[in-house]
Amino acid sequence: MSSLPVGTLSPKFRALQEAMTKFVNEECIRAEPIFEQQLGRGEGRWKREPPVVNELRAKARALGLWNLFLPKSLYPGGHDLTNYEYGLLCEIMGRSVLGPLATNCNAPDTGNMEVLAKYGTAEQKRRWLEPLLDARIRSAFAMTEPAVASSDATNIRTSIRRDGDEQGGEVVVINGDKWWISNAGNPECKVFLVFGVSDLDNSDPHRRHTVVIVPADTPGVEVKRPMTVYGYDDAPYGHCEVSFVDVRVPVSNIVLGEGRGFEVIQGRLGPGRIHHCMRAVGMAERALELMVERVQRREVFGRKLVEQGVVQDNVARSRLDIESARMMVVHAALKMDAVGTKQAMKEISMAKAQVPKLALRVVDRAIQMFGAAGVSQDTPLAAIWAGLRTLRLADGPDEVHMRQIARLEIQEQKHKARL
Repeated sequence: MSSLPVGTLSPKFRALQEAMTKFVNEECIRAEPIFEQQLGRGEGRWKREPPVVNELRAKARALGLWNLFLPKSLYPGGHDLTNYEYGLLCEIMGRSVLGPLATNCNAPDTGNMEVLAKYGTAEQKRRWLEPLLDARIRSAFAMTEPAVASSDATNIRTSIRRDGDEQGGEVVVINGDKWWISNAGNPECKVFLVFGVSDLDNSDPHRRHTVVIVPADTPGVEVKRPMTVYGYDDAPYGHCEVSFVDVRVPVSNIVLGEGRGFEVIQGRLGPGRIHHCMRAVGMAERALELMVERVQRREVFGRKLVEQGVVQDNVARSRLDIESARMMVVHAALKMDAVGTKQAMKEISMAKAQVPKLALRVVDRAIQMFGAAGVSQDTPLAAIWAGLRTLRLADGPDEVHMRQIARLEIQEQKHKARL
């Protein structure tokens, strides 16, 4: 739980914070073993979502813990939370893998809903946004490709081109291979937002790409396989390899307009990176709690672990890392609230490059305190570690963010020198 002062937070937010804390601790964390039991083994893991998820969703909706990421300016049923406030709630959700799922605040659906709410036509919202907001369907964002360095999105080569159809009108034809497409294995995933190149010859590399809505049951769409993350397949959601072969959808499925794909992805990535980072802080908090609980009841060489100086050092260093990580995210969120996402890009990149590493250090210490149990399925620590390590690659690898931090810092220093 955040130790930040809450004097500037509204009573409405504090009520949400209290309800979220109780819900995650008493419902989501307790439901984790039930989720694993219901998920089972083998191919059946990909056939349905464990029923406990929908049970948790019903409880979250009844508590008003639903679609907290969307402001009322984008959707009438949204919430008027600042990035700072929502970030604090993300920290609490991040304590359990089921927290975001239960509250309909899970990636990639949140980003896709934001895209549709910001840029979608009335028909696109009716067909896709409304059922997503109601959790009747799930979605995926198809961007990363196996054949190119996707950390530079101008490299993306999936083809998006116009073509005539049998009735003499125009359709969009999509060809390409994607991978690490989160949620694509979900049996409830009904729609892809596909990022591809529509005008390779455009002199502006950021005007070459387009985002298109593709229903998952469109002929030519094939989910080929789930990718594993350090052996975890993340069923029933998955991070899958997906092929698009002569996929034909109406031109009306284009989001915002041809050549405006970069506008779309920048509109969804900035806030999303902060949400990921704050959830990472929540994961680290849970790891530290597990560590402290462990060292108080285990003995080695005639003394409890908690009495060992090296263990106390690990606890102290973990608290320092968590507070440092939280403050970096809060700083970025507050700047976003004050001046907007675009003007806070350096702070967002700073958090994205540093917070997962700080959280990983905490989880790694906790694993060490658990010994062999820490790398097993008997604690959540191994899965948390795998997720956090992957976060150093997702939404831009560390190196891309370091490059951006340096570039923006140099610009700022040059500006100061001219004043």
